[in-house]
Amino acid sequence: MKAEKIKCVLLADRHHGLTEGIRDLLATMFDAVVMVADETSLQEGAVRLQPSVAVVDLALARDNGLDVVKRLRARSADLKLILLSQHDETSACLATLEAGANAFVLKRAIATDLLPAIEAVQAGRVFISPGVQRHAQPGPRPTG
Repeated sequence: MKAEKIKCVLLADRHHGLTEGIRDLLATMFDAVVMVADETSLQEGAVRLQPSVAVVDLALARDNGLDVVKRLRARSADLKLILLSQHDETSACLATLEAGANAFVLKRAIATDLLPAIEAVQAGRVFISPGVQRHAQPGPRPTG
């Protein structure tokens, strides 16, 4: 008999205080919440843990946050990827979605937007925080 895969979320952000608050929020939805604070741990965790969802701060990468998205997508095609950003520019949102993210959540709206984003991506839909959505209208992204 095959063991059921646990529902795991990988949370990647350098700011410990923020991740603690998000962890408490996500603990109600997932069997395991794993927090990492750097890109290397994020990439390794995505491969080793095979989480169903990753919530990643776009500023985690020292160079280009979009490269983080592309590397995660290349390693874990089925991963539901939610990007957190302090930037509300339409161009930042669209670039992350084009790079392979399933959702774009503004950091200032985590309390109201993160759970709906998780529900949307798990249902195969794209989610964009309403603070940028009025400007950005991407087409549907195929889910893996």
